[in-house]
Amino acid sequence: MAVWALGLNHTTAPLDLRGRFAFALDQLPPTLQGLRQNLSQRTQKLPEAAILSTCNRTEVYCAADQSAMTDTLNWLAHTGGVSPHELRQHTYLLEEDHVARHAFRVASGLDSMVLGEAQILGQLKDAVRAADQAGALGSTLNQLFQRSFAVAKDVRSTTEIGAHSISMAAASVRLASQLFEDLRTIKVLFVGAGEMIELVSTHFAARQPKSMTIANRSLERGEKLAARYGAEVMRLADLPDRLHEFDAVISCTASTLPLIGLGAVERALKKRKHRPMFMVDLAVPRDIEPEVKSLEDVYLYTVDDLASVVQTGQAHRQAAVAQAEVIIDAGVQSFMHWMVQRGTVPLIRELQAQAEAWREAELQRAHKLLAKGESPEKVLEALSRGLTQKMLHGAMAELRAADTEHAQQTAQAVQRLFLRNER
Repeated sequence: MAVWALGLNHTTAPLDLRGRFAFALDQLPPTLQGLRQNLSQRTQKLPEAAILSTCNRTEVYCAADQSAMTDTLNWLAHTGGVSPHELRQHTYLLEEDHVARHAFRVASGLDSMVLGEAQILGQLKDAVRAADQAGALGSTLNQLFQRSFAVAKDVRSTTEIGAHSISMAAASVRLASQLFEDLRTIKVLFVGAGEMIELVSTHFAARQPKSMTIANRSLERGEKLAARYGAEVMRLADLPDRLHEFDAVISCTASTLPLIGLGAVERALKKRKHRPMFMVDLAVPRDIEPEVKSLEDVYLYTVDDLASVVQTGQAHRQAAVAQAEVIIDAGVQSFMHWMVQRGTVPLIRELQAQAEAWREAELQRAHKLLAKGESPEKVLEALSRGLTQKMLHGAMAELRAADTEHAQQTAQAVQRLFLRNER
């Protein structure tokens, strides 16, 4: 069984390129189906597959009877509308134990923009659940991911990898406090109502801003989040007309096109008489047009812009990284051992079937001899001799047929198999 992974993340690809390969959870079932059908032209059976897609990464994990890494790259490039050559320059291709090591590091937060952040583990579990529900998850990938969850739990419970962590949400508040003297005087707009906006709104609510408003396509979900903090809810369609009311705008939706354009922000600034606006775009693809950043009175930050902020405190966790890597090494070895054992299962079944066939044949022969009146002693002698000859026949034939070059290897193999107690 071959296992491979293809991915691009915040260290290998720019934000706009990552945006081309962002998949919402509800897009995963049909996307996985298309991927598996595409790869089945190369593999004998439908391959196993899972896709992890976050604001910082898109990774495709596969397992099949044979590797199809080039086909996976071509499929992903076609999906994102870029050439395979261009995509290859911004991706990493992993096989076998390197896949396990990478998955374990991702789950443990060692490969994140925020070292030790815990959100990625939940996102990975969501991706695995989606793959399972789509019928794309087989025993190999299931084993890989279940072990990655176990390793991540071990890392977090036995090391301080998550200590002093500054999340994207906390970084957003920190940047806002650098622009505004007192966050209690500002009005904050959150665009979206997903997990990231939940985190950011929690951090802002702790600073007690003057008002908080949730704009979401689904009013029901927006109202549910707003109820926690006594926030207002507004329709996404009203955003252009009300944008000028807000001092801070934090957006993170699954939209494939920008929701806040340059023109809308220009009109809002005019109504605000050019009072500054703080904007954070945590979405991939972007929710806010990149040209907005060029406006004089706007302070726009993307997920990549937040990198320097979230790196604070990294030095405090470097000692824990070494401890985490030891745990991951052990996990990788265990998974690869399982893979090797799993590969011998068909052979073990064949051996068992062959031995059972020999036993059945000799038993039938013994019954016939007893029916003819042969003594039990002679029948037992014949039965034991027949089984022994059948078991040793293959080894003896290999020893006799081995050429000079392979004779020693054959002899050593026979010794390991049949002379263990004597050695």
